Amino acid sequence: MPGKKRLFWQLYPSYLLITLISLVAVTWYASSSIRDFYTEQTISDLEARARLFEQQISEHIDPLDAKTIDQISKKAGKHALTRITVILPSGKVVGDSDENPATMDNHADRPEFIGAIKGNRGTSIRHSITLDKDLMYVAVRLKRRAHTIAVVRTSIPMTSIDDALKIIQVKILLGGLVMALFAAILSLFVSRRITSPIEQIRSWAESIARGEFQLKPSVRASEEIKALCESLSRMAEDLRERIDIGVRQRNEIEAMFSSMIEGVIALDMEELVINMNQAAAEILGCDLSAAKGRSIQEVVRNTALHEFVRETILAHNAIEKDIPISFHGEGLVNGHGTLLRDAEGKQIGALIVLNDVTRLRKLENIRRDFVSNVSHEIKTPITAIKGFVETLRDGAVTNPEDAERFLGIIEKHVDRLEAIIEDLLNLSKIEQESEKEGITLVKSRISEILQSAVQACHVRAAHKEINIEISCAESMVEKVDPSLIEQAVVNLLDNAIKYSDDGGIVRVEAAQGEDEVTIAVQDQGAGIDKKHLSRLFERFYRVDKARSRQLGGTGLGLAIVKHIVQAHGGKVLVESTLGKGSTFTIHLPFA
Repeated sequence: MPGKKRLFWQLYPSYLLITLISLVAVTWYASSSIRDFYTEQTISDLEARARLFEQQISEHIDPLDAKTIDQISKKAGKHALTRITVILPSGKVVGDSDENPATMDNHADRPEFIGAIKGNRGTSIRHSITLDKDLMYVAVRLKRRAHTIAVVRTSIPMTSIDDALKIIQVKILLGGLVMALFAAILSLFVSRRITSPIEQIRSWAESIARGEFQLKPSVRASEEIKALCESLSRMAEDLRERIDIGVRQRNEIEAMFSSMIEGVIALDMEELVINMNQAAAEILGCDLSAAKGRSIQEVVRNTALHEFVRETILAHNAIEKDIPISFHGEGLVNGHGTLLRDAEGKQIGALIVLNDVTRLRKLENIRRDFVSNVSHEIKTPITAIKGFVETLRDGAVTNPEDAERFLGIIEKHVDRLEAIIEDLLNLSKIEQESEKEGITLVKSRISEILQSAVQACHVRAAHKEINIEISCAESMVEKVDPSLIEQAVVNLLDNAIKYSDDGGIVRVEAAQGEDEVTIAVQDQGAGIDKKHLSRLFERFYRVDKARSRQLGGTGLGLAIVKHIVQAHGGKVLVESTLGKGSTFTIHLPFA
């Protein structure tokens, strides 16, 4: 396909072509007119010469004196620079200024002779055989008493006429070239004047297409081009407003899309990813930049998700389903699928919304376990109390020894029930304070907190002859809630004492790192199997339920420790080996 020409190269050559055609036409017409005019003038001049010569020879025609006529012809022709020929009505030449009449042919068939015989004058331009050149002939009839007695013919070579016409044509051509040059310059100016504002408007339109909304150019042109520029300016203003609105709306949508904690995936009918937000990429463990345009099977290797997408595309209503994932270990995603439609309501794909419910399901399981465990923990002492009360009513109250023993058992279960309720209240209080206003932190000496905790556990440790060793620098100070940290250390010491053999050692060590303080409680007890470590801080979770109840534990001690440490922005870790003991370490970041 041939390339499109610029407007300048369409206008300028057209102007030049029109100018050249006009100049050629004018030159041709002028040359033709001048030639005709010059020819007519030459004919009139030759006729005048012939009329003058007619008077000189009229007296020698009748009677005929051929010799004298020939002499007069040669003499007159020499002075007038014109060939003069005298021809009788029969066509015989009796006088000629250039040749011998005797050797010349009969001229009865010459056009100019025939014209003179028939009228008063005959003309012709033809090649002379005698002189071997083109001549212009003019013949006039010589009459006497209404009878033709001779024909006088004058002629000159056409070369003189052609030379004169060439001089005139050269002058016309030079004038035409000057006019053509002037017309070319004028055409260039006019073309530039027309195309320059159009080029400015084109450059401006291209800048608008690139999103560069420059100021309207100052265009000096016709009213039509000015009107075009004004229209384009209004269009640019409207376009910029529309683009700004579109960009703002797109940014708002993208901001909302990327800020959603739910994963969102848009797919077409071929199950190719149209778009995906960062949350979906994180949930599914895929690369967001590489996901667009690829099939969901390539992006995510999850058969359950593929089947859910397929069901969504084929379904007519929204569907919901839990989808197992295994990107960061075992997890669960709740998927909502609905049809994706265009502005006309035509189905173009599917929209999948994913919610990571792994933690939620885990919390639900923990809640169910907690409700079950707390119900069981409370029901056990209540059932025992109820049973012994019924036993006393049935007559055991009359036996002082049995009554005293049963009342002691009832008191023990009441104390256990009170301990469970107290621990639950403490745990709830810690959670509420950390969630609402946060705990109050004050600068406290860690050594004093540890001493107070050891003092609180002294009686239980002494009962089992367990020695508690403390390692802590007196200068160690940290912003904490001293009562809560003391309670956490007491709970850890209480567990260490319970599960340590008689005569053992429990060590409490505090150390200061670059960005945290650590408090470690180490015992030399039976240790804990690794399979229990991940759930050790759950409420009412026990490694050995029978032994724990026998030792008086409520199953909430470690859960309280975890929540106290989390309220300080820290964490608690445990290391344990069966048969060698356990080490619980509290990590408190600098406040």
